[in-house]
Amino acid sequence: MRRIFLLLLVLLTSACSRNIESQQSLTIYTGRDKDEVAKVVELFAQKYPNYKVNTITLGAQAALDRLRAEKSNPQAGFLWGGTLQGLQQAANEGLLAPSNPANASLIDASRKDPQGRWFAEMLLPEVIIYNHDLLKPEQAPKDWDDLITPAFKDKVVIRDVMASGTMRTIFSAMIYRPYASTRSPDAGYLWLKKLDANTVVYTPTPDDMYLKLDRGVGTVTLWNLQDALIQPMKNNRPWSFVIPASGVPVLLDGAGIVNNPQSAQAALDFENFLLEPKLQAQLAKDYYQIPAIKLPDSDKPEWLAKLNIKEMEIDWEVLSQKQTDWMNYWSQNIKGRAGK
Repeated sequence: MRRIFLLLLVLLTSACSRNIESQQSLTIYTGRDKDEVAKVVELFAQKYPNYKVNTITLGAQAALDRLRAEKSNPQAGFLWGGTLQGLQQAANEGLLAPSNPANASLIDASRKDPQGRWFAEMLLPEVIIYNHDLLKPEQAPKDWDDLITPAFKDKVVIRDVMASGTMRTIFSAMIYRPYASTRSPDAGYLWLKKLDANTVVYTPTPDDMYLKLDRGVGTVTLWNLQDALIQPMKNNRPWSFVIPASGVPVLLDGAGIVNNPQSAQAALDFENFLLEPKLQAQLAKDYYQIPAIKLPDSDKPEWLAKLNIKEMEIDWEVLSQKQTDWMNYWSQNIKGRAGK
């Protein structure tokens, strides 16, 4: 009897070992909302139990820098989150691999790489957020230029720009507004200099920026619509938002398969899963996400069906070409230098 028990134990242990060995690993670099990431990974694991998924939370710029550092020995298999500029840089540097996900045809051609190395997953209108416990609606800024008026001296809190793909793109869009007609960044630099004079703090992380805004260290910030909607609901933050009257930059936030042959199939399965219309409709409902995939009107949640955004006209190719130089100039000559 004991011999039979030992034999069963050996067989069970061997089966478990084979199961663990057959389970493939997929590491995802992502800057997305942690709850959203956890939910999507949970659903993916239910459909693909043979994959062990690890997620590492990184801002868009930090993720790009890490992929560059790991190019000769890639650790990640999938990049989930990144601006058009960052994704295109990653693609051009050979950090992302081409793919052809099942629902790629539902994404507009302007919102995916012609070679299939990245695809937009969601759209991010950029708005002005304010603490409604400290500012009445009539006191809140109505447009971008209100932020550089004396009324908001030491009232602006900003996520540190150089580490954030989102903030790099917002600041570059502010430079591009006059650049479109003058072909010079000087007026945009002057605008950012005035904003710097009104900025009380640059925070190292989004979470730190959220807390500073909650506690009144600053009363306004520039950030994305998704967080403006989801953070008050999820974390009871005292936030309201304004859609600037002159128009807003609408960023894309995308995804791509990392050029890592060891996890290529797992990454492709995750990409197909992520870009499935039913999942995207659910994310729109639960996490205020605007899908880049075209959804039938019947699948759109009420808030999305009613959303009215005036999109700022931007030549994204020009902005992509200029962004690094513009942001380096801001970092070296404008940040923290107001009054100097």
